[in-house]
Amino acid sequence: MAADRHPKVVGAVWGLLVLNTLGSAGAKTIVPLPRSLIQMVTMGSLVAAFALALAVNPRLRIRPSAYVLLLTLLLVPSLISSVGLDSGFGALFRCFRLALFVGTLWLLSRWWDGGLTFVRHHIRMYYAVLGSVAAGLAISPGAALPDLYGGRLVGALWPLTPPQIGQYAAVITGLTALLLLGRRTDRVSATVVIVPSLVLLALTHTRTATVGLLVGLTLAVFSLVLTSAAARRFFVAAVVSATVVAVAFGSLLQAWFLRGQSQENFTSLTGRAKVWDALLAAPRTTSEYLFGAGLGDKSFGGLPIDNSWLAVYHEQGLTGVTLVAAALLVLGAVALLRPPSLARACAIFLISYCGIASYTEAGLGDASPYLLHLAVAASLLAAPTADTAPATPEATTRRRAPRWARRSELT
Repeated sequence: MAADRHPKVVGAVWGLLVLNTLGSAGAKTIVPLPRSLIQMVTMGSLVAAFALALAVNPRLRIRPSAYVLLLTLLLVPSLISSVGLDSGFGALFRCFRLALFVGTLWLLSRWWDGGLTFVRHHIRMYYAVLGSVAAGLAISPGAALPDLYGGRLVGALWPLTPPQIGQYAAVITGLTALLLLGRRTDRVSATVVIVPSLVLLALTHTRTATVGLLVGLTLAVFSLVLTSAAARRFFVAAVVSATVVAVAFGSLLQAWFLRGQSQENFTSLTGRAKVWDALLAAPRTTSEYLFGAGLGDKSFGGLPIDNSWLAVYHEQGLTGVTLVAAALLVLGAVALLRPPSLARACAIFLISYCGIASYTEAGLGDASPYLLHLAVAASLLAAPTADTAPATPEATTRRRAPRWARRSELT
């Protein structure tokens, strides 16, 4: 089946997955939303996504995917560590959620063909999320820029934290810039996405998202410089612009980057290092060392872990860390072995962004936007199907032949 036979349905499924990964904890909204209601909406969206994906793929046709296979194997340490109920029934519920999430990705893998379909779905869905953030900022600037978060932008209509907003803005900015570079979108459409996203990113003061965007986009564009004159021009212009901005606005950039923090607080990564040290120093049984303590809320001692590798180590043990590392390495290796192309550049951007963000953000071991980013990368690196493979010169000639010539061949 061609990848574009169910564009609306597949896009709807992807949108439901995005809704599921928005989370239920965050800033106070203009209209208070009970956490139980938000959890019902997010979990209901996942169930609906699975049901809808099953409806359009009733014969369970899937494509081989090392990435989704490794996520499936990740369920093993998750279940082993959660079945003892040491982490409560919530751990088993999170295992069920992860299983449903991975199952939906398997069903969608039928439409992974190396094309840009899921990139466009990704941009549209997160652009809609950022639209709600912008609407909240316009309706109530005080609620969207609360003192509780140091004046950083939060979701005033849906409880989104500054790192979440920064992540979404950085990802769709990078992908849209690459589409523009590859002439798969026009300048007006790209501007409508990039400019508001960069404004929201700046208002979040999210350093991880900013660094991930810059490094990921640099690596993605650099992968095209040998085969694309436009990429070479973009790369040179970006280097010159960055140099000029750094010289002219160095002090302002430094102040934005520090966010008013002391040197000690900055070097400890806003207190994250203390949580990390305590987590690594905590005693563990052999079972916890190998399989973790069960899926939880990515916290330790009541404080967020904010590191994907340590969160996976804590909840899924060394087995989980090995599987997550293998997933990233497989995607990275496949991307490096592919010939230069726009799809490969988008995949490199997403993989490198998730790798950078994993240092200060959790999410690689559970259903999260990061797993969706990597799923898009996997779809970009999939081999084209027979329906989407490039046409041969003979087929092209035949397709462009005049109608009378085609009719004479048939007769």
